[in-house]
Amino acid sequence: MQRIMLKSKIHRATVTDANVDYEGSITLDEELMEAAGLLPFEQVHIYNIANGERFQTYVIKGERGRGDVCINGAAAHLAKKGHIIIIASYAGMEETEAMNHQPVLVYVDERNRIKADSIAEIAAGAGV
Repeated sequence: MQRIMLKSKIHRATVTDANVDYEGSITLDEELMEAAGLLPFEQVHIYNIANGERFQTYVIKGERGRGDVCINGAAAHLAKKGHIIIIASYAGMEETEAMNHQPVLVYVDERNRIKADSIAEIAAGAGV
């Protein structure tokens, strides 16, 4: 039996743009993607703290170091610039693997820069 487990999350990211006219997705700063172990076109779940909306989309790689968290396409109706969101990815695991699994937890500041105290959580989940 497989269990679906939290693989990684970017906690309390600030939406930097919302573009309804762009192809659907979320554009993320490449540094955030690497820290959370996310690949281009990987499915993610978005939880909007500002309004309670929850939706799924896929990741597009943004420019490194800019702090971009851009909601694109129809999802831009669900999250606006300045909203605080959680970006989560999940993975299927066998029972024995799931029992010892530790997700990668990336905490960011208001400019979507990785917080220094987030490094221990990232390192703890590096084997994911």
